[in-house]
Amino acid sequence: MVLLQIGFAGMYVLTMFSFKRGMSIYVFTVYRHVVATLVIAPFALLLERDTRPKLTFRVFLRIAMLAFLEPVLDTDLYNVGMKYTTATFASATLNTIPAITFILALVFRLESVNIKKVHSVAKVIGTLITFLGAMVMTFYKGHVLAFVSSHNNNNNNHGEGEQHWVIGTVLLFASCIAWAAFFILQALTLKEYPAELSLTALMCLMGSVEGAIATLVMENNMSVWKIGFDSGLLSVAYSGVVCSGIAYYVQGVVSRERGPFFVSAFSPLCMIFTAFLGSIFLAETLHLGSILGAILIVFGLYTLVWGKSKEPLLTTTAIAEDTFLEETKINVKDGKTSGDHNGRRELPPTTGTYMLNC
Repeated sequence: MVLLQIGFAGMYVLTMFSFKRGMSIYVFTVYRHVVATLVIAPFALLLERDTRPKLTFRVFLRIAMLAFLEPVLDTDLYNVGMKYTTATFASATLNTIPAITFILALVFRLESVNIKKVHSVAKVIGTLITFLGAMVMTFYKGHVLAFVSSHNNNNNNHGEGEQHWVIGTVLLFASCIAWAAFFILQALTLKEYPAELSLTALMCLMGSVEGAIATLVMENNMSVWKIGFDSGLLSVAYSGVVCSGIAYYVQGVVSRERGPFFVSAFSPLCMIFTAFLGSIFLAETLHLGSILGAILIVFGLYTLVWGKSKEPLLTTTAIAEDTFLEETKINVKDGKTSGDHNGRRELPPTTGTYMLNC
């Protein structure tokens, strides 16, 4: 997971460098997910050949919405916001995603809060602190920190730059909301279509198509589709393979073994690595408001993660046992029995842990 955060930090710095050299943000999104599709699709076809469920029209519509939320809306909003601010600042805003996901999970009744439980109170407090940090980062810029390289060529210190900074910040947090909504819809979709690799491949494929449509709307010059053997090609290949292909697999494995909130606990490392790489390769500056807001966000994140970690995990075995007990009660009430010669029914073998992937 630590190496994965380094990989994400490298992507943010590399893509920011490509955007500064004139690469279209919207074209980058399309090409990135084309590469991701080519990487993931073979594994989905081979590994889920016998387990892939039937693709219904309802699931197809959900996949289309997933493709719009993450590969298109989230990625484009994030990249535009990063272009208006800095790669370091943009990576810091990603730490609000667990808190936003928690709020949406409450709305859709996928999460619950019991104020009598300490861990539930911790989740609420952590969410509030996280949003407080987000407000600080948005509306308080502060002084430039002297220990970071200040050879920045952008105009963030001027009036127009200040306006761009606020717009960029709003776009970044809007992308976080889209990403959190993606997590919720993904969890609901996986219940009907439990094939992670196939779902990811279809989502990236449809995201490429939807992203191409968005690019045709946003870009009037067809020459933006041209990509040479430069940093643009490198950023597309790197992002598609490492941050879409490998990252989906690693995060899925770790999320299944340790839970999704364990995965989110490593996100502050990405912010640190991005700040280090951005100051070296992009000559980015850090402001006091960004540091204070990031500290609040990280503190709120870990408070939320701590509260979530104290909740009991609901295993598939427990689910099967509960189902068996309920069915047994119904059968006894109706004067019926089912199962072996002793009137008992064996539970099917179950393994693994049922967790909401949000």
